Amino acid sequence: LPTFLMDARGFSNEDSSHMSAPPRMDDPNLVGSLVADLRNKDTREEALVKLSKSREVIPDLAPLLWHAFGIMAVILQEIVTIYPLLSPPQLPLATSNRVCNALALLQCVAAHPDTRTHFLNAHIPLYLYPFLNTTITDRPFENLRVTSLGVIGALAKGDDPEVINFLLSTEVIPSALHSMEVGEEVSKSVASFILGKILMDERGLEYICTSYDRFYAVTKVLNSVVSSLDDEPSPRLIKHVTKCYLSLSENPRAREALRACLPEQFRDGTLVRAAGKDNVTKQWMLRL
Repeated sequence: LPTFLMDARGFSNEDSSHMSAPPRMDDPNLVGSLVADLRNKDTREEALVKLSKSREVIPDLAPLLWHAFGIMAVILQEIVTIYPLLSPPQLPLATSNRVCNALALLQCVAAHPDTRTHFLNAHIPLYLYPFLNTTITDRPFENLRVTSLGVIGALAKGDDPEVINFLLSTEVIPSALHSMEVGEEVSKSVASFILGKILMDERGLEYICTSYDRFYAVTKVLNSVVSSLDDEPSPRLIKHVTKCYLSLSENPRAREALRACLPEQFRDGTLVRAAGKDNVTKQWMLRL
């Protein structure tokens, strides 16, 4: 799951109540052995689980994965192998979990400053877009959706202009909006986080606000998410959605449009109450 939203954990095909603790990774030889195990199809699955569970505590795992011979090709092979199972939907949970562990390693590479640019130049995020554009909401597909969003969110979190340019040029916004429409709460939260990061960038805000169709598409989905919060309030989702609206309001044309289409829940105090003790989000609402 996205580590900037959730505690780090690996996906296992065993019941979570019986999952063992992550192995200690203070031995470089053990880490190197697990990375080498990724090349062997007989040991790959176990290595994926162990490395994904421990990726936050292994120093410089990302450069090791990127520069080790054949490892990125192995991870991409894990991803593309399941494309035929997306449509028609035939994806078992065990297969989804295995790919999610591979995606967790990609998130590690995407987040590291020494490998992020290489990751973008290789256009690796494009391999994840098919998982974002599915319409199935079953658990195997939702796991893929949220973990793929976590990879892109890890890129966007760094506030790197190069990342924003890449996301705009590869049309990630429609995929993020789609995830906000069909995904569960975590997917909606990560997708709105990504959208918010794009809107906070001057070029991203301009990209959306210079086209009526783009502005309408974004606000339509944001308004729909706000409406869904009436039944299932989520302070985390409220925070990211509020930030999106606030960033839109920085553009003069968008600000005028928002006067007419800003959801009533911002005006009548519904979202202020739902935000709970999050004073930062409440301040954003007041500014909005």
